[in-house]
Amino acid sequence: MALTRIPRRRRTARRLHAAPAAVVTGILVTGLLATPAGAEHGTGTGAAVGTVTRTVGGARFEPGPCPKTAEPIAELKKARCGTLTVPENRAKPGGRRITLGVAIVPAVAARPKPDPIVWLAGGPGDDAVGEAKMAVDGGLNRDRDVILMSQRGTYSADPALLCPNIDRFNARAVGLVYDAPSTERLHVEATKACRDRLAGRGADLSAYNDTESAADYADLRVALGIKRWNVFGISYGTHLALVYMRQHPQGIRSVGIDGILPPSKAGSALTWSSARQGFDGLFKACAEQPACNRRYPHLSATFTRLVRELEARPVTTTVKVPGHPKPVKVVLDGGALVNWMTSATHVAPQVPRALDELAHGKPQRIAEQWAGGKLSPQAFGRVAHGLAYGVFCSEWTPYESRAKALRGGQNAFPSFPRSVLAQAPQLTFLRHDCDVWNVPAAPRSIRDVTRSDIPTLALSGGFDSQTGAANGPYVARTLSRATVVTVPYEPHVVIATSRCAQEITASFFDRPTAPKTGCLTGLKPPRFEIGP
Repeated sequence: MALTRIPRRRRTARRLHAAPAAVVTGILVTGLLATPAGAEHGTGTGAAVGTVTRTVGGARFEPGPCPKTAEPIAELKKARCGTLTVPENRAKPGGRRITLGVAIVPAVAARPKPDPIVWLAGGPGDDAVGEAKMAVDGGLNRDRDVILMSQRGTYSADPALLCPNIDRFNARAVGLVYDAPSTERLHVEATKACRDRLAGRGADLSAYNDTESAADYADLRVALGIKRWNVFGISYGTHLALVYMRQHPQGIRSVGIDGILPPSKAGSALTWSSARQGFDGLFKACAEQPACNRRYPHLSATFTRLVRELEARPVTTTVKVPGHPKPVKVVLDGGALVNWMTSATHVAPQVPRALDELAHGKPQRIAEQWAGGKLSPQAFGRVAHGLAYGVFCSEWTPYESRAKALRGGQNAFPSFPRSVLAQAPQLTFLRHDCDVWNVPAAPRSIRDVTRSDIPTLALSGGFDSQTGAANGPYVARTLSRATVVTVPYEPHVVIATSRCAQEITASFFDRPTAPKTGCLTGLKPPRFEIGP
């Protein structure tokens, strides 16, 4: 399954039953007051970027309608759009070609700066075009155009490697024991069914990976006639960004990575470490807030006890989910609670109260949030599982043994039951899914660290339980011009939730070697909800 996507939320706390998107994977209404780009911000021919047909090597950009999106996106109304056509597998000359949707959101400034920002989406499997609002709400198009391209296999690409049958099973599975062998068998059956369907339609599933995607973005820059651009990746998009800047550094002015997933460490052990960091950050913030600590003392111990108890004796309840007329059966076991918590750090003010209610025999709040995410309309038919498994099964599982994955869980949560530790958060049943996905391993070099002197902003959130904040200093060790920033009390992908992160990012693109970080001083934790 794909990494847990980012629940869309505003700064005020609300129930998590809104979109889970990405599983990983996919955020946030400001109007777009765009003006046409001037000739100086064009292609060298006097035309604005994205308005000229150009073929370079094996890639061809053609202006055209904006890519399809699952719902209308106001931020795309003034975008310049088109498609990039590239080889599906660059190792097979003369093979099938695929098309990727492109949207260029104009800068608000009347005279934009000449180096745009290209946005790399999360997931794996989210469509960057569908994240246009997040990019605009984050202020990225203040004085630069923002370029969004659907990564190969995603929603607005052709082909789109979607697996709605897996989405339907994930919704059904809220009523099953989360990490039971019987649930795993059904999930793997769904994975194989989708794999067979996509392969039967002619997709070369081995060609959906970071190496091909990085080449797609390198081709896009040249096909658009852009001399230099900046890169901004979120969540899994940071994984792709680090591969891209290593394999195709030409023309990259600077790189921002937010919610960092290092390719050299990606896998189950890393998700366990990240969960530990995010959970501990939230528990510590509660302990340091007198009202929260008095009402919910020893929150970390309570959580661990609940995981153990639920794994031994799962709790079954029924809840109402928006858009579903009938009550929904929900089973909460230890694995379900861990995965709920991994996403629940996005609504941190509710977590202590929700755990306390569960401990006192009231599972409804957590059950509503858990089921609401899986049954949300945003959870169906939007994620490119074909791309996700292409990355996971060629780049991750071949280079992480079962023993290493299990040790990662044991090191992070030594008192968790082995049945919980066998399924890493966000990556449940991954190894057996990869067995049936059956793609060859990528070259071992895909796991190399990225060494670069490209100015890089490494952003993390103190509550990030999906890609822990320790990943920032880790990648910066081999990035000689990196600035590492952890925004306290924020969840995964801080540009979506933190005004301070947005200010730091804007200053970074203005001066990539000297971003302003003063806004970090004095940031305060959220006020946790206190129940009766």
